[in-house]
Amino acid sequence: MDAPHHGPGVRIFVTGGTFDKEYDEIHGRLAFKDSNLPKMLRLGRCRLAVSIRTLMMVDSLDMTDADRALIVQHCGASEEPHIVITHGTDTMVETAKALAAAAIPDKTIVLTGAMIPFAFGSSDGLFNLGSALSFVQVLPPGVYVAMNGRCFPWNRVRKNRQTGMFEEVLGHEHGHDGSRAAPSPDGPGHAHPRSAAPQGEGPRG
Repeated sequence: MDAPHHGPGVRIFVTGGTFDKEYDEIHGRLAFKDSNLPKMLRLGRCRLAVSIRTLMMVDSLDMTDADRALIVQHCGASEEPHIVITHGTDTMVETAKALAAAAIPDKTIVLTGAMIPFAFGSSDGLFNLGSALSFVQVLPPGVYVAMNGRCFPWNRVRKNRQTGMFEEVLGHEHGHDGSRAAPSPDGPGHAHPRSAAPQGEGPRG
């Protein structure tokens, strides 16, 4: 359900992931209930014109091509020029690639997530959400991944499966579409505002 807003504002699409997982005491496992986004925006004292829509609540490892097509469809149809997507970190880059391939014009799309569920109380989710909302307002149209206060273009980031960290794909390496990634305007290794290096994710998401 959409939260009320005025003006173009920012659209937030919820897709699930560790960001929105909670502990199911009956079955002793992590599960999805309702999204924590409205509560997080209240806690963060957000004053942006924000609309929230839940597209799905899935672990990103279970996300299908049809799910990604639905995300692309909603981003393309959104009236807001600025879009934040909450997403599991395990396949966040794959969804970013699908969005980039769709070449949606005049939209700045930022994907973000969390390594620890917000419901656990020690999550990085609130900080990541605030960072993504800030990045989406100032970055030019395109698709980005934002974590832990840093942000990468979609084809300049990967999740290191050994460390659980997101890391930059440097200019001499290949992007996720098989093309060579564009060199950073600040040079290799520089902490450019479009580069992210989050902590390793705990639960699958």
